[in-house]
Amino acid sequence: MRSVICLITGIAVVALGLGESARAQTPQQLAACNSSAAPEAQIAGCTALIKSGKYSGKNLAIVFNNRCNANNRKGAYDLAINDCTQAIKLDPNYVLAYSNRCIIYYNKNDYDRAIKDCTEALKHDPAHAKAYSTRANAYSDKGDHDRAIRDYGEALRINPNDPLTLNNRCDEFALLGQFRAARLDCDKSLKIRPNHANTLRHRGLVLLALGSFDDAMADYANLLRQNPKDAEALYGRGAAKLKKGDSVGGNQDVASAKGINPNVEKEFWRYGTQGAKP
Repeated sequence: MRSVICLITGIAVVALGLGESARAQTPQQLAACNSSAAPEAQIAGCTALIKSGKYSGKNLAIVFNNRCNANNRKGAYDLAINDCTQAIKLDPNYVLAYSNRCIIYYNKNDYDRAIKDCTEALKHDPAHAKAYSTRANAYSDKGDHDRAIRDYGEALRINPNDPLTLNNRCDEFALLGQFRAARLDCDKSLKIRPNHANTLRHRGLVLLALGSFDDAMADYANLLRQNPKDAEALYGRGAAKLKKGDSVGGNQDVASAKGINPNVEKEFWRYGTQGAKP
């Protein structure tokens, strides 16, 4: 099964650097456009600035980029793409607009366009870690795990302690059967962001693949403290118990998991953990 990737949930908002006269004319709209609290308020603020006709060039590009952010958060991806495209037309060297449009294309599962935009962002700024990590997500979902790992590595070279990228590379290594490398990444991610459910889920599978059943049970127990009805965690804990010879406890966990999600077994074994199957 294809890797479960943690989406990048937000895109960049840049504060406008405008003169005092412009700020005095539209203080509320300017503040709303520069904020990321509520998409509708940000859209309204940026739209007012666009319609005012007082902004041009790079400042107007920032306004369109910020409205692009708001439309993306609202889930209006086509409107967001139009806004980021306008920002790029106004400022062809605008790295964030390329990177943000890359994220939106990724959110739309349009991986080839996402890769193209992130590549363009990296041409303008080779140190833009988010472009590497988003492009890696797209490569992963296209099944190109080697390229995904290379891009995650570049993102981590720039930002070594990004727990999201560490988690995602952990999953990529596991998809290639490189379980020890996977565990190192998941371990580091959890040191930075303890108890993160998706990372615990990835590490649990990795630990099963490595035969570290007690450690896997600990991760699944952590997940179940967070959500007692987590079907994958129940199934994983059950699989670990069965491998340790606890047939009663293991079968109870597996049965409970299937009662919550009848398809849990099919969904659970995502990569080379078949050796850990009971």
